[in-house]
Amino acid sequence: MSDKSESLTIEYTDRPAVLVFADDTARAASIRELIVEAGGRVSAMLPINEAIERIEAQATLAAVVIDVRSDAGADLDALLARIDRGASDGRFASVVTVPVELIDVASASIRARDVTLLCDPTRTEQTAAIAQALTRRSAHLADVGSGLKELADEVARIAKTLQTMASEDPGRGAAAPAAQRGQNGQLGEAAMIRVMIRVRRLRNQFFPAELFADPAWDMLLDLTAARLEGRAVAVSSLCIASAVPPTTALRWIKTLTDAKLFERVADSNDGRRVFIELTQVAEQGMLAYLAQLQRMLTLRQ
Repeated sequence: MSDKSESLTIEYTDRPAVLVFADDTARAASIRELIVEAGGRVSAMLPINEAIERIEAQATLAAVVIDVRSDAGADLDALLARIDRGASDGRFASVVTVPVELIDVASASIRARDVTLLCDPTRTEQTAAIAQALTRRSAHLADVGSGLKELADEVARIAKTLQTMASEDPGRGAAAPAAQRGQNGQLGEAAMIRVMIRVRRLRNQFFPAELFADPAWDMLLDLTAARLEGRAVAVSSLCIASAVPPTTALRWIKTLTDAKLFERVADSNDGRRVFIELTQVAEQGMLAYLAQLQRMLTLRQ
């Protein structure tokens, strides 16, 4: 009996420590189960307003898991900023789960690679994110790592394609000011993109949507149209434009930002929101694509 008890104690203490901060008791209990499944142990489960003090007091910490259903205002902002700093400093990784209405608030504070933002995820998605957080410094990431590598490889391919297109049509630079758009046809290009997006959505009426899921392209189209229209796009709006579940969209946004195809721009009117824009390389590649498409359509007429 004593040997068994000792082995259980060793197993417990050897598991990476995780702090859980949530505003719903039932969800916190479910998260505890996910952490155990992922190979971690819960050091404490506390409300949001006690989070920062506990983080500072915790000597050894592998990950912080945050699950909020309502906006805690300044307490939530301070916590998100603290875990982003902790991840940037390499002290711990974090997983943050929010509802759709808090996507913009969370996105405004989260920049670090080791912070994963989820929106109403499935149990599998949440477990995978926690497992990734617990193994972020390990060379062995199992299936989680292979999935992320596939995503990164796909984004790298997109980036290379856009760079090639931009170099092949260097005359297509940044979008002109709003006052000039009517003269050079850019509003027409934006309208064409909107038609392309509607056509893509039309497929879903006749075929299963998952057959044609392509969130990166949908986001590129939406951001290009918005740029030509002079419209800012918040993270939540871009998630909707991607036509995939919010957690999947957030993963793509983060990867495309890391690949320097997207960039974050602060909202000067709202410190709790950021906009997503195309980088210069992505924009030039998309404009070159539109120019080639227009030439092809003209030749067919």
